[in-house]
Amino acid sequence: MHPMNDPVIFDRAAVRRHRDRAAPLVHRVAPVLQEVADRLLDRLDDTTYRFSAALDIGGRGVVGAQLRARGIDSVVSCDLSPKMAQVNGGTVLCADEEWLPFGPGTFDLVVANLSLHWVNDLPGALAQIRHALKPDGLFLASIPVLPTLGELRRALTEAECALTGGAAPRVSPFPDLRDCASLLQRAGFALPVADVETLTLAYRSSMALLCDLRAAGETNALRLRSRQSPRPELFPAALASLTPEADDAHLSVPLRVAIMTGWAPADSQPQPLQPGAFSISLEDAIKKME
Repeated sequence: MHPMNDPVIFDRAAVRRHRDRAAPLVHRVAPVLQEVADRLLDRLDDTTYRFSAALDIGGRGVVGAQLRARGIDSVVSCDLSPKMAQVNGGTVLCADEEWLPFGPGTFDLVVANLSLHWVNDLPGALAQIRHALKPDGLFLASIPVLPTLGELRRALTEAECALTGGAAPRVSPFPDLRDCASLLQRAGFALPVADVETLTLAYRSSMALLCDLRAAGETNALRLRSRQSPRPELFPAALASLTPEADDAHLSVPLRVAIMTGWAPADSQPQPLQPGAFSISLEDAIKKME
């Protein structure tokens, strides 16, 4: 079973604490959040639909401003963390992605930029989002997928095994790209699409990577994480295997992101033909080609 299917993987109280702590620091990672948001919101240019009511889930001060700049009249930003919610400006509220407090058909656009990978019941959260959309409303999301942070996970696991003979989980599990479109379909979205974008982040040191993860509110919130303080030598040993050897070298960290799009079902959308509804048989079609 894929780890994302486990009903309780993440400690949601810890997720909230980490995002509260990160709220004063999140501006440090704004360029990364902005770049992913730009690529996500580029999908709006592919439609002529004029949106009037949008929900920004976990945008960390980046998405809401962009939606308002696009002329959307009503933009609501929500976050699990009350302090992070305040970073957004405009209309904000504290809301749990697993228990969204919106009635049916409240929005015609919902955007979740790098904000759904700490959700335990992702299919359930997606179904709630679809419920909050008007018919023919659009859902846009970006979510990290494998092998993002794979090298950091490997380094920490190997270093801890060498020091203690075992390893506690320290990096969040991510879904695979192929899971993303099926998740949208399972949640009832029409015309689901998931493609991938890869950003390569460059760091002078591996410690700078950890600082960015903390500033983004992305530190370990796994329910099965160790509650004990790690051995003092764990992180230095793990980071030593990641640090570039040359003084002028950079640590390259690929951020692989699934860009997900789906529409709330509507009668006006193109519908697939039912079996037997074709007007010409395959045999006749082949004869016409001869």
